Amino acid sequence: MIPYGRQAISDDDVRAVVDVLRSDFLTQGPVVPRFERAVAEYCRVPHAVAVNSATSALHLACLALGVGPGDRVWTTPNTFVASANCARFCGATVDFVDIDPQSYNLCTRALAAKLAAAAKTGLLPKVVIPVHFAGLPCDLAGISELARSYGFRVIEDASHAIGARYQDSIIGDCRFSDITVFSFHPVKIITTAEGGMATTRVAQLARAMQLCRSHGVTREPSEMRRRDEGGWYYEQQCLGFNYRMTELQAALGLSQLQHLSEWVARRHELADAYDAQLRPLPVILPLRPPGSRSALHLYVIQIDAARTRSSRRVVFERLRATGIGVQVHYIPVHTHPDFQSLGFSVGMFPEAEAYYERCLSLPMFAALTDADLSRVSNALRAALT
Repeated sequence: MIPYGRQAISDDDVRAVVDVLRSDFLTQGPVVPRFERAVAEYCRVPHAVAVNSATSALHLACLALGVGPGDRVWTTPNTFVASANCARFCGATVDFVDIDPQSYNLCTRALAAKLAAAAKTGLLPKVVIPVHFAGLPCDLAGISELARSYGFRVIEDASHAIGARYQDSIIGDCRFSDITVFSFHPVKIITTAEGGMATTRVAQLARAMQLCRSHGVTREPSEMRRRDEGGWYYEQQCLGFNYRMTELQAALGLSQLQHLSEWVARRHELADAYDAQLRPLPVILPLRPPGSRSALHLYVIQIDAARTRSSRRVVFERLRATGIGVQVHYIPVHTHPDFQSLGFSVGMFPEAEAYYERCLSLPMFAALTDADLSRVSNALRAALT
């Protein structure tokens, strides 16, 4: 089967991990800080905090911005549940902003309208979490302008978007946000097996995330409230978590990072080929607008119901039967039973729901061959007939 996403592991990656296995440290050693510095340098930002997953990074980002009970956090319904759950972990209330029907990202116009209505009732969000879906950056300038007007903070969920660019910025430089979060899950552009990273320009936010990722415990003498103890002394200064990244994960990430630009470029070659081969078919191709460069974590089409009688489910099942591992991204978060128990219901975010009924993620990863891509295209053509 050709999967929708797959990691690429080289001999260099294996050697990097084996070197750590033979070293003195498997966790809390020198490789994690090296990985953090490398990502910070790549993103042109002063601070990067490595953790064991992007979910953990989102949680820490919310905590660092002071999200807690009584606060409101808004995100998009077209995402994985972690983008919303991070607010709930903090005791905050979560809500959603519908998507733009072309980019599939959080719609700035819908956000502006919802903010104007919330301002009248005093129910403005403390944090908004735009998600760079499939690797395509959101309208960060527009969101940032609204943040200044209404006083909310911004966490970029860039789980799909390391290597992407927006205007003259690289995603992760936090030019338009307080914190950016990346994922290094195996299906993402680079992997640490499991893992995540948060970047920020603000030292206090970085330190808050560092403290909370390791039980809220510090060993830094300058931070100690009691300084008359011996060299064994440490203090828990807040209620934290064990969200640390291991040395093995960081070694793999460091090795993978060397290929990031190359792999994003290859994804664009593949997207160009998909565009050319699929344009005659009754599908809607993903938006690739000028002014942004997607990381192309996903290549998502929509089945054009006006031009074919084949439903998304029929196409999905036909492709899977031929060994094409297509997938659906995402079931709108507000339609899950757990979120419906919070008062959400089908019909509340119609653009996200309409997108979901038609979307299909085709295989997209740097190691996908031209021959495999043609096989996918031909199988899709047959499935739509």
